[in-house]
Amino acid sequence: MKALTITALILIIGGGLNWGLVGLFDLNLVSALFGVDTWLTTLVYILVGLAAIYGFALLKPLMDHDRTRHTT
Repeated sequence: MKALTITALILIIGGGLNWGLVGLFDLNLVSALFGVDTWLTTLVYILVGLAAIYGFALLKPLMDHDRTRHTT
């Protein structure tokens, strides 16, 4: 499970950095590396999206842990 979490966080960070590059410099690094509208680019976007959904699932345990830490 730890490997899945680390992989998901790397994908989420990479996706965020890619969006930052798009916003700042109009540079889509994923498309630049894998081509525009290729199956590999699509796969990367799907994996980043799945990682983001997994990231939402990680929020609840983090919030529960934080809540119990502050109540004691």
